[in-house]
Amino acid sequence: MYNYQMKIARKKAIQELKTKLHDNSIVAILGSRQCGKTTLAKQFSDISTHKHITFLDLEDPRDISRIQNPMLTLESLKGIIIIDEIQYQPELFPILRVLADNDKQRKFIILGSASPDLIKHSSESLAGRISFLELSGFTSELIESKLLSKLWLRGGYPLSFLANSNATSIQWRQNFIKTYLERDIPNLGIRIPARTLRRFWMMLAHYHGQLLNASELGKSFGAADHTVKHYLDILSGTFLIRQLQPWYYNTKKRLIKRPKIYFRDSGLFHTLSHIEDHHQLSIHPKLGASWEGFAIEQVINHFNLAEHDVHFWGLHTGAEADLIFQKHGKLWGCEIKYNEAPKRTKSMIAAINELSLAHMWVIYPGKDTYPLDKKITALGLNCLNDLSLEKYKID
Repeated sequence: MYNYQMKIARKKAIQELKTKLHDNSIVAILGSRQCGKTTLAKQFSDISTHKHITFLDLEDPRDISRIQNPMLTLESLKGIIIIDEIQYQPELFPILRVLADNDKQRKFIILGSASPDLIKHSSESLAGRISFLELSGFTSELIESKLLSKLWLRGGYPLSFLANSNATSIQWRQNFIKTYLERDIPNLGIRIPARTLRRFWMMLAHYHGQLLNASELGKSFGAADHTVKHYLDILSGTFLIRQLQPWYYNTKKRLIKRPKIYFRDSGLFHTLSHIEDHHQLSIHPKLGASWEGFAIEQVINHFNLAEHDVHFWGLHTGAEADLIFQKHGKLWGCEIKYNEAPKRTKSMIAAINELSLAHMWVIYPGKDTYPLDKKITALGLNCLNDLSLEKYKID
């Protein structure tokens, strides 16, 4: 059973949706299946002052029948029109463009599981008329700090996090993986056997938090490098895997140039790694990597960072920074430590000096915030909600 009584309003995402809809005729909410896109749209409609709001679900046979003649149906609607699972009818994009141009008062919110095809179609047909809102599962800013360890273990998918028991949460995640492989991937037009992609996905769990070595992974999987990269792009394109790219700049030093691989949702990573509870997690070899991926996603969501804004930095000599991001015209850094009392290191100083970082935070599983250096602050993940870049003076 699931705890449906626990309602979590995404105030920040709702405000962002409201702003984007004011400035654009069409807003696309993109995210993996079951991450909360439909709930967000309904929460927005519940508080909206618009008199006319229509919701169409392209998985619902009644709505599919209703939209057999899309131009005629949609042209008759006023106000805000919400279309769920838009990826099933990409032929609607040119129609939306015409309707948006003909009536500036009519607005569209389209929802869909992110895919290269979805983004490609909307970018080509709706250029200049559409804005994207990327949605993840629940994040630390939406829950009480005492539930942070639960969020880490179960992940941010609402029905996984809100499950009444750990066993139910695990079962939900197992079903999610099965449905994703057997239904969602084929529905996106990708013809890869479910067993093949499941095996690849499970192997990928061993590389969580590590540099991608396509050749090594290909040898283990029995596939060519380009096949490995193709499968990885599928998982990345559906917001399940993050390929964190290295930071490039002019230097004579030997930079690491391969991306790092992370599961975006810690709960799915734990399921594929056969981690069922906090005790198993605490003794697992991937404990540190699990915390690193989880913390990185929380920081990215806190600052609302786009994929092209986030990187890691590393030299072959060993100096590195787990997360580098651009904001307000400056570079900022994060180092992730699963340590109750993190300390300043030579690597942190090297990153600040080499990249001219405005500030660096050491994210750790504690409850306090304290300085480690003039430009280095230890920050408990529980305190992330209070973090604002404006608090830090830039020399």
